[in-house]
Amino acid sequence: MKFLDLTKVYIRSGGGGAGCVSFRREKFVEFGGPDGGDGGNGGSVWAEAVEGLNTLIDFRYQQHFFAKSGQGGMGAQRTGKSGDDIILRVPVGTEILDEDEESVIADLVTVGQRVLLAKGGNGGWGNLAFKSSTNRSPARANPGQEGIERTIWLRLKLIADAGLVGLPNAGKSTFLAAVSNARPKIADYPFTTLVPNLGVVGIDGAEFVMADIPGLIEGASEGRGLGMQFLAHVERCKVLLHLVDGTSETVAEDYQVIVHELEAYAEALGDKARVVALNKCDALDSETIKVRKKALEKASGGPVMTISGVAGMGLQDTLRALHGHIKYQAPVVDDTPWQP
Repeated sequence: MKFLDLTKVYIRSGGGGAGCVSFRREKFVEFGGPDGGDGGNGGSVWAEAVEGLNTLIDFRYQQHFFAKSGQGGMGAQRTGKSGDDIILRVPVGTEILDEDEESVIADLVTVGQRVLLAKGGNGGWGNLAFKSSTNRSPARANPGQEGIERTIWLRLKLIADAGLVGLPNAGKSTFLAAVSNARPKIADYPFTTLVPNLGVVGIDGAEFVMADIPGLIEGASEGRGLGMQFLAHVERCKVLLHLVDGTSETVAEDYQVIVHELEAYAEALGDKARVVALNKCDALDSETIKVRKKALEKASGGPVMTISGVAGMGLQDTLRALHGHIKYQAPVVDDTPWQP
């Protein structure tokens, strides 16, 4: 299945049916009068977060969603049939943006959460509704309200507790494969990971979800490499695991490159809790590890863990450090329904 995390969608709610102008005329009935029914309501357009989806690829092949209009009213006080609603089923973690691609309409972060995107038009009143003591035979009816037509954007932000960041070839995919059942592509060249990967990690009887995103390079905030298009998938994470390639001779500079790009993307992402780890230590001697760890500690201003995804060295302690950050951060969920 192809991965798609941003798509444009065109929606339109149904218009309301027109009211009916009708008069009762029946043989042997002494009193007639107006009997025009109301029009039916138009169908609305909703978005709902559902289980079992982790991509927006379905919206690449269908981008137009038009709800049906309500049926017009009829004589004998018959109300027209209302149009059926349309529901856009999206993955959990989908943001719905307005046409400007900046204004957030809704953020669907829980299964079953739904939001009204375009309300269907109300049906018009038939002439029966206008009958009064002074107007016994009204010959007017209301037209139905028109539907709402709009363009929206769907942007998926995967929901994970911890996120992996680092330069290409820092060993992020290897780490994820070593601590979970995820099987991301692993190779000895940069940008092996082209789309985000999720894995469920277990430690001390607890579980949490970890996200691996494509590597960042210097200038990613200006569009270099794969740019920063996938950083949205670690925005929701409670903690970041920053992996630095221990075989690099410039570990401090490598660390600063990623920090700069995170801060350039969003200040909140740069301030997010972070665990720093010197990776690929199985390929280094103890003296080199000591020197490069000290340089990385000076650059990061905090402790640095020494690990190896291939050899399995230091993985459990790293996971415990990540889980400690996750455990003591209460999730904030805004489930306030939004309506246009």
